[in-house]
Amino acid sequence: MKKPLVSLLLSALLLALCLAGCQKTGDPRREEGVIAVGIGQDLNSSLSPYQLTTAGTREVMFNVYEGLYKPAFDGSLVPALAETVAVSDDGLVYTFTLRGGVTFHNGKKLSAADVVWSYETCRDTTTDANVKSILTGTVESVRAADDRTVVITLKQRDGDFLAYAASVYIVPSGYDKLDTEPVGTGPFRYVSRKVQEEIVFARYDSYWGSKARLKQVTFKVYESGTALVMALDAGTIDMAAHLTGAQIKGLSDRYTVLEGTMNLVQGLYLNNRVAPLNDVRVRRALAYAIDTDQMMKLTADGRGTKVGSAMYPAFGKYFDDSLTDLYKTDAARARQLLAEAGYPDGFDLTIIAPSNYTPHVDTAQVLAEQLKAVGVRATVREVEWNTWVSDIYAGRQFEATVCGFDASTMTAGAMLNRYVSDSSKNMCGFSSPEYDALMAQAASLNDDARRTELYREAERVLAEECASVFLQDMADFVAVRTGLTGYRFYPLYVMDLSTVGWEN
Repeated sequence: MKKPLVSLLLSALLLALCLAGCQKTGDPRREEGVIAVGIGQDLNSSLSPYQLTTAGTREVMFNVYEGLYKPAFDGSLVPALAETVAVSDDGLVYTFTLRGGVTFHNGKKLSAADVVWSYETCRDTTTDANVKSILTGTVESVRAADDRTVVITLKQRDGDFLAYAASVYIVPSGYDKLDTEPVGTGPFRYVSRKVQEEIVFARYDSYWGSKARLKQVTFKVYESGTALVMALDAGTIDMAAHLTGAQIKGLSDRYTVLEGTMNLVQGLYLNNRVAPLNDVRVRRALAYAIDTDQMMKLTADGRGTKVGSAMYPAFGKYFDDSLTDLYKTDAARARQLLAEAGYPDGFDLTIIAPSNYTPHVDTAQVLAEQLKAVGVRATVREVEWNTWVSDIYAGRQFEATVCGFDASTMTAGAMLNRYVSDSSKNMCGFSSPEYDALMAQAASLNDDARRTELYREAERVLAEECASVFLQDMADFVAVRTGLTGYRFYPLYVMDLSTVGWEN
């Protein structure tokens, strides 16, 4: 006996609903268009764009804030909130025309007054010494010619000014909750934060440019590499960057591993203020004792790019690869220098590493073993990230530390100015009249070719004086869940999630 037509249709409908329900329960984050991203440190206590003191905070907040220009993944600078810019023949006056129809995440329409207020606020409050130097020493004035036109006049020509314009983020004039409720114009808007746990962004549907593919991104904080790997193993997160070669080897087939570079200089950074590291012979001895190639092989299967000074390869014309061989591994030479400096039996050295950055911890442990071969009795002490920032970076309470320094802007000065004697970022206490003179001369020039020569000369001074032992631009392994596409590496330390999404 045939079933009635209504009964057949009802059975088909129930089957379809069941299949749809089964598909959704299989991968709910994919169905909802959301992801969870694991990060190895909490963000700064303040989320103000002018208080982004750590690279980890800047890379995340890149999704929320924008400047008049912004860096692209190919290293170029492209218009962002400014639609066009006209530069006077003498290079002193920049006239920016703002895009029409741009709104902040709180709904306020972007105007020239917001740009003026943002530049003034950044000048007065920024913690970025390079940007502050430009805004106080190079910029003469910032004014609104009309609602969509901003005129910035410089005291002297600066070919890198657009790079700095990309680093001055624009926020609503008079807005006073940036520390805890940030508002920008980027493809994602801030939703919520649980300190030391997570920060949540949602797609800004009124974004002026190409809309983000994801509806929501949750950055989950893991204060140790072990916890981060466990989260990957458990499938708790969909993506994680800055992994080591060892960490990616055991990943399940639910992840695809992408490889790029971190665009920073990892080094054994030395406190030039304390004995015996205040003796250049001792610093050079450490450089001769270290085998960077072996260290890279042991920590990342040889991946990464050697550097010999405070510059990484993505800066192209400024990078001097000849400096990578300045200190070829030579244990006998290292012991000779130590003896000349009065340490024939070596000395004790504590190397501090931030515990949440497994690549730095692994590097520190390899270096400690290598140094012991020349009589330097090195021990590694791990500290939590917040302790590293407060005691090591800010407090200068260390002998040696393994970490990485990046550039906050696409300028050579962002990497090199931190070694000028009176720089607030001069963590290592390096002091060289020759270096200071080179950097001052470079800052005063409009001739890009000559300025490039001076920067390269300054890099050689850093290497020859062994301000620290500069090691490598580390390989950057990013694990993404299979089905996620669109992630791109930038020449700056940023994580742009606007192009990331689930494939159909």
